[in-house]
Amino acid sequence: MEPELLRRSLAGFSSRSLEERGAWYGPAAEAYARGRPAYDPALIAQVVAAAGLTASSRVLELGCGPGTATAALAPLGCSLLALEPNPAFCALASQRCRSFSNVTIEPLAFETWPLQAAAFDAVLAASSFHWIEPAVACAKAAAALRPGGALILLWNKELQPSEAFHQHSAPLYAELAPQLYRREDRTTQVAILNALEAVLIDPQLFSPPLSGLVDSRFSFSAERYLDLLASYSGYLQLTPKVRSLLLERLHLLIESEWDGQLSLTLLSGWQVAHKIDGS
Repeated sequence: MEPELLRRSLAGFSSRSLEERGAWYGPAAEAYARGRPAYDPALIAQVVAAAGLTASSRVLELGCGPGTATAALAPLGCSLLALEPNPAFCALASQRCRSFSNVTIEPLAFETWPLQAAAFDAVLAASSFHWIEPAVACAKAAAALRPGGALILLWNKELQPSEAFHQHSAPLYAELAPQLYRREDRTTQVAILNALEAVLIDPQLFSPPLSGLVDSRFSFSAERYLDLLASYSGYLQLTPKVRSLLLERLHLLIESEWDGQLSLTLLSGWQVAHKIDGS
């Protein structure tokens, strides 16, 4: 994907008001927590090595959601301050991380968080950096980092069903939500991850990033797959009536023709860029 095209697409996320962004996933917070997969342990290990994180590191997480990445990194023992403006997500993240005394969750957006200058060894954004105003994201992240500190971006791309299921579901999408009928192959998803790196990381503030990819496979029940879809922004933008009907008919298709289980592929990616001295 061309960086300029992606930049225009991402503007649909960050240009919303803080209030709208903070409430966006509220109706689907529980579905998000149930449906979306954890970050692969191999990916977390690669990121910890690339960023040089240790048990003594201080990490600031931006938009922690239900604590998916927070809980994956917390066992390292590092101090984690996680910001999340959505009240439903804050509650889920607090519950998920309740056994980790090294995790603090604050109900704030990064834009309104009182800056702690040069206080952190790493700033982490797990599938959230594109929700932050571009004028704020890199500049404030760099300001929060100590010299040489790491900006860490994690991404779980949309899980992809088989081509056979994609084709079988075509009539449902054609009737109810044609704008959501798409399937990304791995080459396309890699291109999107590369474009995200180019668009979101300011080369005036951060060194050229290290990066990596991890491939995973899952088997999802019909219920979990529908929770996953319900957590995606495109589905949240449907009217409740259309969304309910689409998910109901997809459930019937999965139960009747796929024995209630779908095989899905997931491409995860990471980028680690270090703060340039003097930035």
